[in-house]
Amino acid sequence: MVRSADRIAVAPQLETDAESKSQTGTLPAADAAFHNCIQGVEQTDLILVIGGDGTMLHVARTLGGGKTPILGINTGNLGFLTAAPMSNLRGILERIWQGNFAVESRPFLEAVLSRPRSTVRSIALNDFVISRSELSRMIQLDVFVDDKLLTTYQCDGLIICSPTGSTAYSLSAGGPIVSPNTEVIALTPICPHALSNRSVIVPLKSTVRVAVGAHRPETLLTGDGQVSLTLKQGDVIQFQQSRRRLRLLSVAGNEFFQTLRQKMKWSGSNV
Repeated sequence: MVRSADRIAVAPQLETDAESKSQTGTLPAADAAFHNCIQGVEQTDLILVIGGDGTMLHVARTLGGGKTPILGINTGNLGFLTAAPMSNLRGILERIWQGNFAVESRPFLEAVLSRPRSTVRSIALNDFVISRSELSRMIQLDVFVDDKLLTTYQCDGLIICSPTGSTAYSLSAGGPIVSPNTEVIALTPICPHALSNRSVIVPLKSTVRVAVGAHRPETLLTGDGQVSLTLKQGDVIQFQQSRRRLRLLSVAGNEFFQTLRQKMKWSGSNV
């Protein structure tokens, strides 16, 4: 329950996420200036994130989970994480003040890249993507699920997404829409050479291991579309459910299926 108005932290809309990209072999959560903005967040009852889904992802990774719930206020046109419209902010806050809300627990995914003298770890709320860089040539990826070979993809890339991320890049690449409370990971190849390759759904508790094969174009590992790392031939990245979870607050009127109908303009939508 939100107990007092002065204990609501507001995360500002980000103009760009370019500053979060790394060229040093690490995947940072955020810059120092943004960290200064969220000092003392554990003492607040609610965090309001005003912006779009990109802002929400930035804030979520920066906090890395925690006890304080987050409410996304959408100032753009499309948004599944920031589903509450700015135009109805007053009414939404009144409902929260009256206790008419629910808190969902959303899992993060964790990526671990181990090299002889370093280990890189990162979390993502939506997805991790392994993809080629500028050159229009396919990459080769050997994919294992719980140490069992799934397949070797010849493709432009592979999306490893959480239930939260099913309506993001994975959906654009032909992946399934997954209810956010479903405990699964979706593996969606991007433009695979074999037309029979389709999305594969595995349990959230699975460990997905991807080995970078023949090194043709530059290969990148990207988290939530905002931070990236260049991969080398022979690199092996392990993906699994993180121990951290995001507490996402929702109020009546911006539940997942209602938001889905409206954003996708399906029959029954109010848009």
